[in-house]
Amino acid sequence: MDPQPQNVLDYHSANALYMVWNFKEGAAVQDVFKRVCALVINLNHSAYTRFPDGGVSCVMGIGHDAWLQLGLPVPLPKELENFEPVVGQKHTAVSTKGDLHFHLRGNSDSICYDMAADLSAVLDPVAACVEEVHGFRYWDGRSIIGFVDGTENPQGAGERAYFGLVGDADPAYRGGSYLFVQKYMHDLAAFKALPVEEQERVIGRYKYSDVEMPDGVKPGNAHSALANVGDDRKIIRDNMPFGNMARNEMGTYFIAYASTFSTVKEMLTRMFTGDPEGNYDRLLDFSSAKTGTLFFAPTLDMLKDFSGG
Repeated sequence: MDPQPQNVLDYHSANALYMVWNFKEGAAVQDVFKRVCALVINLNHSAYTRFPDGGVSCVMGIGHDAWLQLGLPVPLPKELENFEPVVGQKHTAVSTKGDLHFHLRGNSDSICYDMAADLSAVLDPVAACVEEVHGFRYWDGRSIIGFVDGTENPQGAGERAYFGLVGDADPAYRGGSYLFVQKYMHDLAAFKALPVEEQERVIGRYKYSDVEMPDGVKPGNAHSALANVGDDRKIIRDNMPFGNMARNEMGTYFIAYASTFSTVKEMLTRMFTGDPEGNYDRLLDFSSAKTGTLFFAPTLDMLKDFSGG
């Protein structure tokens, strides 16, 4: 029987809530982690019953150091590591610590809130939530800068499974997924000050139609030129915009599920160091990465084993 993945292949819901938790120093985490694994399974089962058409799911990722601290199986997933910063001449993809990541989806933000509250009640004694981002669908799937996001995502169950799930190259973890996240903050005032035609040159797509610029027109440092590493090496992006008017914080929570982390790493290298070197992604002049963490999302079968169930 094929291992059952977590809901990493689901399509966007109208809302998402992202949380990163770090274990407190000296805390006894093993028993709590078992309860969390059981809770993740329970939340998904409950969601199917209560909201069969609501796009509800809870996906948990585990960081490299947490994997070792928790005494989970070794060897680890082949490409699970502590993310190393990607340092370009002008911009850096920073690395930040994360032990557990939760990706909560729902067409109602109420269910996202409830799932987050249930998880927090279990984790609070042994861990601290260091990131909490509330994402929302902006118009027809656009980022907060006004361009459609995720156009190059794999489509269809087979293609999404091929690019999103670990395959036979790492049989012990087949059906799992590498989960990489970055919290980007946008300088919207500077970006919106550009004429629409110049914004399009930054992205490499026409703003209103979402049609990709043809070769010879699209600049070599356009986002779409550098962020894609080929049709045979795709990732599943589940990005969502977020915003806080009082703090003037507008951004994108970048979240990628992938069969290999090396694909994501190549994409980041092209964006931040450039191809050729120095020809970095021009979108980075308007969007700054404030976090960067790699996790692994085990299958539901593994979560059941971890829970002791």
